[in-house]
Amino acid sequence: MNYLFVHQNFPGQYQHIVQHLASQPGNRVVFISHESPVQIPGVERVVYQPFRTAKPTTHHYIQELELAVVYGQSVHEVCRRLKAEGFRPDIMIGHNGWGETLYMKDVWPDVPLLAYFEFFYHLHGADIGFDPTVPVTENDGPRVRTKNVINTLGFDAADWGQTPTGWQWSLYPDYMRSRISVIHEGVDTTVVTPVPDAWLRLPSGLTLTRKDEVITYVARNLEPYRGFHVFMRALPGILKRRPKAHVLIVGGDEVSYGQVSGDGRSYRDLLMAEVGHGIDRERVHFLGKVPYSSFLSVLRVSSAHVYLTYPFVLSWSFLEAMATGCLLIGSSTIPVEEVLRDRQNGLLVDFFDGAALTDRIDEMFEHPDRMQTLRDRARRTVVENYDLRTVTLPRHLALIDDLIAGRTPAERTLK
Repeated sequence: MNYLFVHQNFPGQYQHIVQHLASQPGNRVVFISHESPVQIPGVERVVYQPFRTAKPTTHHYIQELELAVVYGQSVHEVCRRLKAEGFRPDIMIGHNGWGETLYMKDVWPDVPLLAYFEFFYHLHGADIGFDPTVPVTENDGPRVRTKNVINTLGFDAADWGQTPTGWQWSLYPDYMRSRISVIHEGVDTTVVTPVPDAWLRLPSGLTLTRKDEVITYVARNLEPYRGFHVFMRALPGILKRRPKAHVLIVGGDEVSYGQVSGDGRSYRDLLMAEVGHGIDRERVHFLGKVPYSSFLSVLRVSSAHVYLTYPFVLSWSFLEAMATGCLLIGSSTIPVEEVLRDRQNGLLVDFFDGAALTDRIDEMFEHPDRMQTLRDRARRTVVENYDLRTVTLPRHLALIDDLIAGRTPAERTLK
């Protein structure tokens, strides 16, 4: 079989699936993306460069749409070249969000296209307006409605869709949900495991193990969408309550979601200026972005792992933390509550309640034996519902096989 993937950030959500497909004899896997140092054995990379960016004079509602058209046209040109070279995919698979899948069917109209639908934007009931410190403006309604043009055009171009969680699926209109399956990318629970004797050596030379009090926080970037401001404002009280605890903070200083700060400083700098006087720099360790092996070591030595998020896309790190047997203290927001049940496989707190977060962390340290049951159940949740080899990959492959064969997928939502 010939498989054609597209995602600007190789391999994006497709790491597990392309590794599997490329390892099977007789398969050819071609992946269109921007330049990346990442390599996967057996996967043929085709790099495209957008021929321009959105013009600053373009109306701000449609700058993202203009860039999506540029991306789509760039991928279209690559597909035409591949076709001229004699390549014909049996299926095309790609992320809808940046417009890359928009015109692939114009090159191969009879080849099925499976598109990844990550988030349908809403003015109410999701991320916008959730945080009262970021007020909704009169511009937001038209802006958000226009932002969904890429979703709508991408859906029209695709034969079928895929999204990772039930809540993300629920955000799409009824007519879209009928052609979108819920399949998470999955967690390789044979790799992402608890390690009782795990240890982590910090740049300072300090070595931490499971015997230490270790509080962990992980995000791609340290920003309000992932509750970094709430965590940091609670931190002086947490440190005071737990005088022996060390805090490991993983994440960069850019902005993945939402707006940059008003004065352009990183949120880490802003929050340290606000609450840094109450933080013991010898016990709070900003690790930045770390290699995956170091990330797993952080989780494995964790005593309490804090995960806060707006009602938005659920982070991979959340499920990976559960798979390593972390004691999760998560925000009681919809994407978290889809997986985490309070006092069953973790603990929930109100996103904005720093005092409650402090209390939950303190409770965890005061009752470690009781919390071991929650750790075990957290891992079991991932093994039973999100395991790569036994749950998500078989479902993903079945969906692809159905589309190649011209069948309507047997399970519409595959929850």
